[in-house]
Amino acid sequence: MLNQNNLKTAAPIVLGPLSLRDKVIIYGGVTLVSLIGWAYMFYMGWAMENMHLVDMWMPPMGGTRPWDAYDFWMLFVMWSVMMVAMMTPSVVPMVMMYTTINKGKQKKGLPYSPTFIFLTGYLVAWALFSIVASAIQYPLHELGMLNPMMNSRSYLLSGSILVLAGIYQWTPLKDACLTECRSPLSFLMTSWRDGHVGAFKLGVHHGLYCIGCCWALMAVLFAVGVMNMLWVLLITVFVLLEKIGPVSSKYLRAATGLMLIVWGGYWLSLYPW
Repeated sequence: MLNQNNLKTAAPIVLGPLSLRDKVIIYGGVTLVSLIGWAYMFYMGWAMENMHLVDMWMPPMGGTRPWDAYDFWMLFVMWSVMMVAMMTPSVVPMVMMYTTINKGKQKKGLPYSPTFIFLTGYLVAWALFSIVASAIQYPLHELGMLNPMMNSRSYLLSGSILVLAGIYQWTPLKDACLTECRSPLSFLMTSWRDGHVGAFKLGVHHGLYCIGCCWALMAVLFAVGVMNMLWVLLITVFVLLEKIGPVSSKYLRAATGLMLIVWGGYWLSLYPW
Protein backbone atom coordinates (compact mmCIF):
# COMPACT_ATOMS: atom_id res chain seq x y z
CA MET A 1 0.00 0.00 0.00
CA LEU A 2 1.27 3.47 -0.87
CA ASN A 3 1.85 5.93 1.95
CA GLN A 4 1.45 9.70 1.68
CA ASN A 5 5.07 10.27 0.67
CA ASN A 6 4.93 7.60 -2.02
CA LEU A 7 1.82 9.16 -3.54
CA LYS A 8 3.86 12.22 -4.45
CA THR A 9 6.12 10.16 -6.72
CA ALA A 10 3.70 7.44 -7.79
CA ALA A 11 3.59 6.79 -11.52
CA PRO A 12 0.48 7.75 -13.46
CA ILE A 13 -0.14 4.06 -14.18
CA VAL A 14 -1.75 3.52 -17.58
CA LEU A 15 -1.49 -0.17 -18.44
CA GLY A 16 -2.29 -1.94 -21.65
CA PRO A 17 -0.98 -4.92 -23.61
CA LEU A 18 2.26 -4.48 -25.52
CA SER A 19 2.23 -5.15 -29.23
CA LEU A 20 4.24 -7.97 -30.75
CA ARG A 21 6.57 -5.36 -32.24
CA ASP A 22 7.25 -3.83 -28.83
CA LYS A 23 7.96 -7.25 -27.33
CA VAL A 24 10.33 -8.17 -30.15
CA ILE A 25 12.20 -4.88 -29.73
CA ILE A 26 12.52 -5.29 -25.96
CA TYR A 27 13.51 -8.95 -25.93
CA GLY A 28 15.72 -8.51 -28.96
CA GLY A 29 17.47 -5.42 -27.57
CA VAL A 30 18.06 -6.90 -24.12
CA THR A 31 19.23 -10.19 -25.64
CA LEU A 32 21.64 -8.41 -27.97
CA VAL A 33 23.16 -6.36 -25.13
CA SER A 34 23.57 -9.48 -23.00
CA LEU A 35 25.00 -11.60 -25.84
CA ILE A 36 27.63 -8.97 -26.64
CA GLY A 37 28.69 -9.09 -23.01
CA TRP A 38 28.81 -12.90 -22.97
CA ALA A 39 30.74 -13.01 -26.23
CA TYR A 40 33.40 -10.72 -24.75
CA MET A 41 33.52 -12.74 -21.54
CA PHE A 42 33.92 -16.09 -23.31
CA TYR A 43 36.60 -14.61 -25.57
CA MET A 44 38.49 -13.26 -22.57
CA GLY A 45 38.19 -16.60 -20.79
CA TRP A 46 39.45 -18.42 -23.87
CA ALA A 47 42.29 -15.94 -24.38
CA MET A 48 43.47 -16.35 -20.80
CA GLU A 49 43.73 -20.10 -21.40
CA ASN A 50 45.47 -19.64 -24.76
CA MET A 51 47.91 -16.80 -24.23
CA HIS A 52 50.35 -18.54 -26.57
CA LEU A 53 47.92 -17.74 -29.40
CA VAL A 54 46.82 -14.18 -28.55
CA ASP A 55 48.25 -11.13 -26.83
CA MET A 56 46.05 -10.98 -23.74
CA TRP A 57 46.08 -8.42 -20.94
CA MET A 58 46.77 -9.87 -17.51
CA PRO A 59 46.76 -8.05 -14.17
CA PRO A 60 50.31 -7.37 -12.94
CA MET A 61 51.31 -9.21 -9.80
CA GLY A 62 52.99 -7.56 -6.86
CA GLY A 63 56.62 -6.86 -7.64
CA THR A 64 56.52 -7.70 -11.37
CA ARG A 65 55.66 -4.18 -12.52
CA PRO A 66 53.64 -1.28 -11.13
CA TRP A 67 49.97 -0.91 -11.99
CA ASP A 68 49.20 1.88 -14.44
CA ALA A 69 46.05 3.57 -15.72
CA TYR A 70 45.65 1.01 -18.52
CA ASP A 71 45.59 -1.88 -16.02
CA PHE A 72 42.86 -0.22 -13.97
CA TRP A 73 40.93 0.57 -17.14
CA MET A 74 41.07 -3.03 -18.36
CA LEU A 75 40.00 -4.30 -14.95
CA PHE A 76 37.05 -1.89 -14.95
CA VAL A 77 36.06 -2.90 -18.50
CA MET A 78 36.19 -6.57 -17.56
CA TRP A 79 33.91 -6.09 -14.53
CA SER A 80 31.55 -3.76 -16.40
CA VAL A 81 31.09 -6.14 -19.32
CA MET A 82 30.67 -9.05 -16.92
CA MET A 83 27.95 -7.20 -15.00
CA VAL A 84 26.14 -6.36 -18.26
CA ALA A 85 26.26 -10.02 -19.31
CA MET A 86 25.14 -11.35 -15.93
CA MET A 87 22.53 -8.78 -14.87
CA THR A 88 20.79 -7.71 -18.09
CA PRO A 89 18.67 -10.89 -18.42
CA SER A 90 17.20 -10.50 -14.93
CA VAL A 91 16.03 -6.92 -15.58
CA VAL A 92 13.67 -7.98 -18.41
CA PRO A 93 10.46 -7.99 -16.25
CA MET A 94 11.22 -4.47 -15.01
CA VAL A 95 11.97 -3.25 -18.53
CA MET A 96 8.74 -4.82 -19.81
CA MET A 97 6.69 -3.14 -17.09
CA TYR A 98 8.40 0.22 -17.67
CA THR A 99 7.67 -0.03 -21.39
CA THR A 100 4.06 -1.04 -20.75
CA ILE A 101 3.50 2.06 -18.59
CA ASN A 102 5.19 4.32 -21.12
CA LYS A 103 3.16 2.92 -24.01
CA GLY A 104 -0.01 3.55 -22.03
CA LYS A 105 1.08 7.15 -21.40
CA GLN A 106 1.93 7.58 -25.08
CA LYS A 107 -1.55 6.43 -26.12
CA LYS A 108 -3.08 8.93 -23.71
CA GLY A 109 -0.97 11.76 -25.13
CA LEU A 110 1.11 12.04 -21.94
CA PRO A 111 4.89 12.66 -21.87
CA TYR A 112 6.98 9.50 -21.95
CA SER A 113 10.65 8.49 -22.17
CA PRO A 114 12.33 5.80 -24.31
CA THR A 115 13.01 2.55 -22.52
CA PHE A 116 16.70 2.55 -23.43
CA ILE A 117 17.22 5.56 -21.13
CA PHE A 118 15.90 3.57 -18.18
CA LEU A 119 18.08 0.56 -19.13
CA THR A 120 21.13 2.82 -19.51
CA GLY A 121 20.64 4.12 -15.99
CA TYR A 122 20.40 0.56 -14.71
CA LEU A 123 23.66 -0.42 -16.40
CA VAL A 124 25.39 2.76 -15.16
CA ALA A 125 24.62 1.64 -11.60
CA TRP A 126 26.43 -1.62 -12.30
CA ALA A 127 29.31 0.30 -13.87
CA LEU A 128 29.67 2.15 -10.55
CA PHE A 129 29.72 -1.23 -8.81
CA SER A 130 32.46 -2.31 -11.23
CA ILE A 131 34.63 0.59 -10.09
CA VAL A 132 34.34 -0.64 -6.50
CA ALA A 133 35.01 -4.26 -7.52
CA SER A 134 38.11 -3.18 -9.45
CA ALA A 135 39.35 -1.15 -6.48
CA ILE A 136 38.98 -4.26 -4.29
CA GLN A 137 40.67 -6.60 -6.76
CA TYR A 138 43.79 -4.45 -7.17
CA PRO A 139 45.14 -4.90 -3.60
CA LEU A 140 44.27 -8.62 -3.70
CA HIS A 141 46.68 -8.99 -6.62
CA GLU A 142 49.29 -6.81 -4.90
CA LEU A 143 49.09 -8.97 -1.78
CA GLY A 144 49.37 -12.16 -3.85
CA MET A 145 45.94 -13.42 -2.78
CA LEU A 146 44.83 -13.68 -6.44
CA ASN A 147 47.03 -15.22 -9.11
CA PRO A 148 47.42 -13.81 -12.66
CA MET A 149 44.44 -15.94 -13.79
CA MET A 150 42.38 -14.10 -11.12
CA ASN A 151 41.88 -17.23 -9.02
CA SER A 152 42.14 -17.17 -5.23
CA ARG A 153 45.37 -18.36 -3.64
CA SER A 154 44.07 -18.07 -0.08
CA TYR A 155 41.77 -20.38 1.87
CA LEU A 156 41.26 -17.51 4.29
CA LEU A 157 40.10 -15.15 1.55
CA SER A 158 37.85 -17.70 -0.16
CA GLY A 159 36.34 -19.06 3.03
CA SER A 160 35.68 -15.61 4.48
CA ILE A 161 33.95 -14.42 1.31
CA LEU A 162 31.74 -17.51 1.11
CA VAL A 163 30.70 -17.24 4.76
CA LEU A 164 29.97 -13.52 4.34
CA ALA A 165 27.91 -14.18 1.21
CA GLY A 166 26.00 -16.94 3.00
CA ILE A 167 25.19 -14.77 6.02
CA TYR A 168 24.08 -11.90 3.76
CA GLN A 169 21.51 -14.19 2.14
CA TRP A 170 19.65 -14.18 5.49
CA THR A 171 19.74 -10.46 6.22
CA PRO A 172 16.73 -8.07 6.14
CA LEU A 173 18.63 -5.82 3.70
CA LYS A 174 18.93 -8.66 1.20
CA ASP A 175 15.22 -9.40 1.62
CA ALA A 176 14.23 -5.75 1.16
CA CYS A 177 16.32 -5.28 -1.99
CA LEU A 178 15.17 -8.57 -3.51
CA THR A 179 11.53 -7.66 -2.85
CA GLU A 180 11.96 -4.47 -4.91
CA CYS A 181 13.59 -6.46 -7.71
CA ARG A 182 10.78 -9.05 -7.75
CA SER A 183 7.96 -6.44 -7.78
CA PRO A 184 8.32 -4.31 -10.94
CA LEU A 185 4.89 -2.63 -10.75
CA SER A 186 5.25 -1.80 -7.05
CA PHE A 187 8.73 -0.35 -7.59
CA LEU A 188 7.63 1.80 -10.52
CA MET A 189 4.53 3.06 -8.73
CA THR A 190 6.49 4.21 -5.69
CA SER A 191 9.64 5.48 -7.44
CA TRP A 192 8.45 6.87 -10.76
CA ARG A 193 10.14 9.98 -12.20
CA ASP A 194 8.97 11.78 -15.33
CA GLY A 195 11.19 13.02 -18.16
CA HIS A 196 14.35 11.67 -19.71
CA VAL A 197 16.50 12.59 -16.72
CA GLY A 198 13.86 11.04 -14.48
CA ALA A 199 13.96 7.81 -16.51
CA PHE A 200 17.74 7.66 -16.18
CA LYS A 201 17.58 8.27 -12.42
CA LEU A 202 14.87 5.62 -12.13
CA GLY A 203 17.14 3.12 -13.88
CA VAL A 204 20.01 3.97 -11.55
CA HIS A 205 17.65 3.67 -8.56
CA HIS A 206 16.57 0.20 -9.61
CA GLY A 207 20.17 -0.75 -10.32
CA LEU A 208 21.14 0.21 -6.77
CA TYR A 209 18.45 -2.11 -5.41
CA CYS A 210 19.85 -4.90 -7.58
CA ILE A 211 23.35 -4.19 -6.31
CA GLY A 212 22.02 -4.36 -2.76
CA CYS A 213 20.49 -7.71 -3.66
CA CYS A 214 23.42 -9.27 -5.52
CA TRP A 215 26.73 -7.71 -4.43
CA ALA A 216 27.61 -10.60 -2.10
CA LEU A 217 26.94 -13.14 -4.85
CA MET A 218 29.26 -11.20 -7.15
CA ALA A 219 31.91 -11.20 -4.41
CA VAL A 220 31.81 -15.02 -4.53
CA LEU A 221 33.74 -14.71 -7.80
CA PHE A 222 36.77 -13.58 -5.78
CA ALA A 223 36.59 -16.95 -4.02
CA VAL A 224 35.93 -19.25 -6.98
CA GLY A 225 37.73 -17.32 -9.74
CA VAL A 226 36.86 -13.93 -11.17
CA MET A 227 37.03 -15.30 -14.71
CA ASN A 228 35.76 -18.80 -13.93
CA MET A 229 33.12 -18.96 -16.66
CA LEU A 230 31.31 -21.92 -15.11
CA TRP A 231 30.71 -19.96 -11.92
CA VAL A 232 29.83 -16.81 -13.84
CA LEU A 233 27.10 -18.82 -15.58
CA LEU A 234 25.92 -20.49 -12.35
CA ILE A 235 25.63 -17.18 -10.50
CA THR A 236 23.77 -15.66 -13.47
CA VAL A 237 21.24 -18.50 -13.41
CA PHE A 238 20.88 -18.22 -9.65
CA VAL A 239 20.23 -14.47 -9.87
CA LEU A 240 17.53 -15.16 -12.46
CA LEU A 241 15.91 -17.73 -10.18
CA GLU A 242 16.04 -15.36 -7.22
CA LYS A 243 14.56 -12.42 -9.09
CA ILE A 244 12.06 -13.97 -11.47
CA GLY A 245 11.89 -17.69 -10.60
CA PRO A 246 8.70 -19.36 -9.34
CA VAL A 247 10.36 -20.70 -6.19
CA SER A 248 9.87 -18.59 -3.07
CA SER A 249 12.93 -16.39 -2.67
CA LYS A 250 12.77 -16.91 1.11
CA TYR A 251 13.43 -20.66 0.90
CA LEU A 252 15.94 -20.28 -1.92
CA ARG A 253 17.91 -17.71 0.04
CA ALA A 254 17.86 -19.81 3.21
CA ALA A 255 19.14 -22.91 1.42
CA THR A 256 21.90 -21.17 -0.54
CA GLY A 257 22.94 -19.17 2.51
CA LEU A 258 23.45 -22.37 4.48
CA MET A 259 25.36 -24.01 1.63
CA LEU A 260 27.70 -21.03 1.26
CA ILE A 261 28.38 -20.89 5.01
CA VAL A 262 29.17 -24.62 5.20
CA TRP A 263 31.37 -24.44 2.11
CA GLY A 264 33.19 -21.36 3.40
CA GLY A 265 33.61 -22.96 6.80
CA TYR A 266 35.27 -25.96 5.19
CA TRP A 267 37.76 -23.75 3.35
CA LEU A 268 38.48 -21.81 6.52
CA SER A 269 39.23 -25.11 8.28
CA LEU A 270 42.01 -25.72 5.74
CA TYR A 271 43.75 -22.46 6.55
CA PRO A 272 46.84 -22.96 8.76
CA TRP A 273 45.84 -20.70 11.63
